[in-house]
Amino acid sequence: MDMQTMYYEVVSIDGDYANLKRTDIQSEDQKLVARALLPEDILEGIRLKYEMMQYEIEV
Repeated sequence: MDMQTMYYEVVSIDGDYANLKRTDIQSEDQKLVARALLPEDILEGIRLKYEMMQYEIEV
């Protein structure tokens, strides 16, 4: 089974949602994601890795 890994940056946080921008491909599109699906301690500018249907802070 092929698991795709995607990388995002938290562009902005607005209440219960965060706007994410892909950083592993060339795109200006943003993705609106419920904060309940993201790590608790995210801040604007944090980079995230999305793999196996989970977001984690990229270290």
